[in-house]
Amino acid sequence: MSDNGLVTLPSAHDFVTTLGRLTAVLEAKGLAIFARIDHAAGAASVGLALRPTTLLVFGNPTGGTPLMQAAQTAGIDLPLKALVWQDAGGSVLVTYNDPGWIAARHQLGGAAAHAVAALTAALDGLARHATS
Repeated sequence: MSDNGLVTLPSAHDFVTTLGRLTAVLEAKGLAIFARIDHAAGAASVGLALRPTTLLVFGNPTGGTPLMQAAQTAGIDLPLKALVWQDAGGSVLVTYNDPGWIAARHQLGGAAAHAVAALTAALDGLARHATS
């Protein structure tokens, strides 16, 4: 688990390719993409500049429901999210919330340990697919 609850992986691809790879793997795994928020487009709409930054909100009730059964407040952190962004140096990164951090934040304890482990492995695999 990371100190600030965020896991960030550098991508070997440009922004568009990384976002496309992440979207494709989410769809291939049968995960619903509930929202795609293009923060750079939002900034541009009010005359502000922002490097490419897109948030995908996605999930599956099978994965998230056990966390909310253990503590309904986990619903504030679900569905899952992944941010694809380009830093000031031009590197592209994928950042997501560590499920272990979510579990600790909501004091889920052992009741949700299996679900947390499964979500951790799944998010790691999805992010690595998008970035490698």
